Amino acid sequence: MPDVIFPGPEGRLEGRYQHGRGEKPPIALMMHPHPQHGGTMNNKVVYNIYQTFARQGFSVLRFNFRGVGRSQGEFDRGEGELSDAASALDWLQTYNPGSSSCWIAGFSFGAWIGMQLLMRRPEINGFISVAPPANMFDFTFLAPCPASGLILQGDKDDVVPEPSVQKLVNKLSQQRDITVDYRIVQAANHFFTHKLDELNENIADYLQSNVPELADTAADPAD
Repeated sequence: MPDVIFPGPEGRLEGRYQHGRGEKPPIALMMHPHPQHGGTMNNKVVYNIYQTFARQGFSVLRFNFRGVGRSQGEFDRGEGELSDAASALDWLQTYNPGSSSCWIAGFSFGAWIGMQLLMRRPEINGFISVAPPANMFDFTFLAPCPASGLILQGDKDDVVPEPSVQKLVNKLSQQRDITVDYRIVQAANHFFTHKLDELNENIADYLQSNVPELADTAADPAD
């Protein structure tokens, strides 16, 4: 699993990349929690999501937003981080020309950034949002939401209360032409402590049901 450095809007960005198997494998970009609250690409939830996508055969990239790890720049309230995510997706596409499909995944703050990226990049086919912070950030920009996806939430989350996420899901589910699969992980807190296996199983199950080309691209786990 190579370390990668690629250009971002405010200097270099640091990432980890795993190339998929098969011809033109699907690609997936992971986004981490809030940089000012200890969020990094090595967060356990983000790492597990990354591993799960890699096992399914995706070319996967996780990266540090500006000001985190070796990524240059300073926290920019989400605006700059969205630009970072766009640069990361550009890099991922450059190394995977003609990929069969494009997915994004984010945890907490990263889910908020990921859903904004979804609105700006029509090539994104689907999303995985884990504990999207609907109680902290405005998600009304998802009008309409351009793609179907999976939202995962713990019912014991004391950072993002489950009812706030349910309200977001209800709004999205009223939109035409998309399907939001909402799965609640019982007894899971915000960081899915002792529940990461269930998180992984739900993501793998969703991807296997919604990405037809995966049958030909099964990969070994990433490091």
